[in-house]
Amino acid sequence: MEAQEGVAIEIAEAVVGALNGELAATAVNAPMVSAEVLTELKPYVVLAEKLGRLAVQLVAGGSGVKNAKITYASARATDDLDTRLLRAMITKGIIEPISDVYVNLVNADFTAKQRGLRLSEERVLLDGSPESPLETITVQLSNVESKFASSLSESGEVKVEGKVKDGVPHLTKVGSFEVDVTLEGSIILCRQVDQPGMIGTVGSILGESNVNVNFMSVGRIAPRKQAIMAIGVDDIPSKETLKKIGEIPAVEEFVFLKL
Repeated sequence: MEAQEGVAIEIAEAVVGALNGELAATAVNAPMVSAEVLTELKPYVVLAEKLGRLAVQLVAGGSGVKNAKITYASARATDDLDTRLLRAMITKGIIEPISDVYVNLVNADFTAKQRGLRLSEERVLLDGSPESPLETITVQLSNVESKFASSLSESGEVKVEGKVKDGVPHLTKVGSFEVDVTLEGSIILCRQVDQPGMIGTVGSILGESNVNVNFMSVGRIAPRKQAIMAIGVDDIPSKETLKKIGEIPAVEEFVFLKL
């Protein structure tokens, strides 16, 4: 009786967790992932999904995405890093913004196959301590057109890279530009001429529209050349606000990305 009661409580807690969107370690129709691995990978799961969402929103006509490459950089041996969960969450991030399909660990691979989305994975072994499961995750979408040209890599793929810092997912690279912005709320990316006053100008426009900025980072090629400003915002800017940002003479292109 005690065992039955214990099992019943455990199942009830698992159901409540699943309904709250938490990861289930004991799903019978999904790959077995231990509770310890789930706990360790939790912030990386969030990072993986958001990188997928960012990447597909940078594509002009995102429904045409057919090829995605995922690169995991880690100091851990290949057999000590289970990426099935991360792959599923990247699949979720790529597919859900452009469809009405709900993607999870159970149906991720099937849904990707059904939509003709081919995912390849690569692991880069780093030197150093394997205490952290991953250093970075990179998502690349090939054979697509980008609505933000600066997000293209040298070989022409839409490319975003991120890492977990102090338990918080960060965007660390867009195309060839290095940035550092937390993946919370939503993001505005601006490519601009690197000149004084740009941060204040864009910040003032957002402030006048009561849009709260939670983080801002600038990555540039060289002083006074091109730069990318990544701005994390808590609120969704109006079309008029975004139009004002686009009308700044030094801004060459921009895009709003909803996370």
